[in-house]
Amino acid sequence: MNNKILVIDDDISINELIKVNLELSGYSVFQAYDGVKGFALVKQELPSLVILDVMMPDVDGFTVAKRIRENAATKDIPILMLTALSQLNDKVKGFDIGVDDYLVKPFEIEELQVRVRALLKRTKQIPVSASVRDLLTLGEITLLPEQYSVQIGDKQVKLTPIEYEIFNLLFQNHGNMVSSAQLLKEIWGYSPDDDIETIRVHIRHLRSKIEKISNGKKYIETIYGGGYKLNA
Repeated sequence: MNNKILVIDDDISINELIKVNLELSGYSVFQAYDGVKGFALVKQELPSLVILDVMMPDVDGFTVAKRIRENAATKDIPILMLTALSQLNDKVKGFDIGVDDYLVKPFEIEELQVRVRALLKRTKQIPVSASVRDLLTLGEITLLPEQYSVQIGDKQVKLTPIEYEIFNLLFQNHGNMVSSAQLLKEIWGYSPDDDIETIRVHIRHLRSKIEKISNGKKYIETIYGGGYKLNA
């Protein structure tokens, strides 16, 4: 295994704990203890994954995440954000910036490992859910897995890897509801009861992008208290 993981956290003990355990799993891990050096290493090393703490002196994790997403060379690198803050608005802020997943301290190493594996699956050129012979065209909708894009009619939009995975799962189950729990399990690899807002934020972004190329047609339906359905 040659996946490179960068850990950016000013808490030396946590940083080292993550490094040791991920190295035992076969990952190549390098470290930064502040946001300035961390972002410099992201640009220099182009890691497969960044594990990023929120609360750091001088430059916080939100700022680093924003810079990663704004840089052409680093914008697609998955980000797992660590924080001692469990408030909902902090999670939403991170997801709005483009953070892929969120883990609240204190956490179990096993949970960290699960989320790291799930995020690294999306570093492949073709998304996991499109690596089998799935349906790629339905009505006016065409999936373009190599580009993480969706085409409706003659218009096309590029999605983030997670947005593409969500849309593809809804697409393969078109006409049927996909529960929030199923989305969490199949996209992130886990199903915590308190992380439904994770889905809501990504669905909001996804729906906005799709409606921009669908002439306002609302393909993604929310089934309140249940999940989501793609109507094609």
